[in-house]
Amino acid sequence: MSLQYLHTMIRVGDLDAALDFFCNKLGMVEVRRMDNEAARFSLIFLAAPLDLEQATKESAPLLELTYNWDEHSYDGGRNFGHLAYRVDDIYQTCQQLMDKGVTINRPPRDGHMAFIRSPDGISIELLQKGDSLPPQEPWLSMENTGSW
Repeated sequence: MSLQYLHTMIRVGDLDAALDFFCNKLGMVEVRRMDNEAARFSLIFLAAPLDLEQATKESAPLLELTYNWDEHSYDGGRNFGHLAYRVDDIYQTCQQLMDKGVTINRPPRDGHMAFIRSPDGISIELLQKGDSLPPQEPWLSMENTGSW
């Protein structure tokens, strides 16, 4: 199974304070940003200075700050989002994981993205390398299981 670390996502309640901390104090560099007005959130991807060249070329390794415009505090560890890894074949990876007893919480119906959880409940996002694979069964009609 191929696996490449991509990013870790954390939710932030005060975007300016988070950017001040991670960029101005810690020295990380903003690599890209996406604002989604319809869903009212922003994603800001940061790289450590020594990872900047690789992060710019490969979109990894990164820290993803998720800022939900209408939510500013998180209880019970909800500020930590997920770990993300790129895989060569999302369907083959998910099948191998299922064969080993891992539950696919969010199946790769789109041929691009799936979510699983660690035994401690940490969400792990699996992303297809390159273009999405054509949708196929059994993934296309597989329901979500639990949460991610």
